[in-house]
Amino acid sequence: MHDTASTMLDLLQRPLEERPDALREILSPLQSALSVMGDIDLVQMHQFSGFRLDQEDPRYVPALRQMQDAGVWHRIEASLTSAWERISGAVPGIKHAETVHVVLVLGNPDDHHLTVRSAGYFGAGGFPGAIHLTMWPTETALKKIGHAAAHELHHNVRYANVAWNPTAVTVGEHVVAEGLAEAFVRELAGEQAMGPWSRALTGAGLDSAYERITADIDVAGMQNLTAYVLGDATAQLMGQQPVGLPDFAGYAVGLRIVDAHLAASGLTAAESTALPVREILTNAGVATSA
Repeated sequence: MHDTASTMLDLLQRPLEERPDALREILSPLQSALSVMGDIDLVQMHQFSGFRLDQEDPRYVPALRQMQDAGVWHRIEASLTSAWERISGAVPGIKHAETVHVVLVLGNPDDHHLTVRSAGYFGAGGFPGAIHLTMWPTETALKKIGHAAAHELHHNVRYANVAWNPTAVTVGEHVVAEGLAEAFVRELAGEQAMGPWSRALTGAGLDSAYERITADIDVAGMQNLTAYVLGDATAQLMGQQPVGLPDFAGYAVGLRIVDAHLAASGLTAAESTALPVREILTNAGVATSA
């Protein structure tokens, strides 16, 4: 767990022109793990929902102080420790990155995707060895950022065991991974720990999304998946095609699939961390192509 509180506070004391390089240094522990995606500019990636580098904002330092006072960095570390104990106890000898670098950055309070859709927090952990967390200290984010880290660790360990190829990854793999990670958070800390993503859809809306996603369960390629997982609005934000789904549809559908798998198999989400997606889909009664 990198002490990004201190380094971000230092960055915010620097002239604006020095801040991109200072942020690049903060994010540098993630570079090696993310290199499988090619030559990624982490500073450019940050601009999606991270704090602004091109202007002063008097909200930033108080937000970081609030996060420090709430013990955010310590709580993330404690949550990750519990999560790893649960996974490694459930699947002895499971493969994992030797070191997982965890970097938390301050988000942009004016970013709708972060503060409204995501209640102030989200993460990325699908590359073994790296977990990137973004948050703005909303009431929900302060309560749940540690659970988001556990969710991302589940991804991190899964993809140390399950092959992930950006051109071959399917809708099924992506939604199952999200469902597994949310079910894992529920196992660790209860229903209230789950993110807003898996609860975004219920009733007829969930039924409709389930039909749409399971019909396209074999669609492949990362460039085609955003709308199925995060919904049309986020896909359009990222320059990808909409498919007729609301925000976070893939999380709720993924959790429904995973819950059916857990009921059929008697396994836990921790025990299912490294299972092939076809086994999970078959257990859940979801048809896939051979």
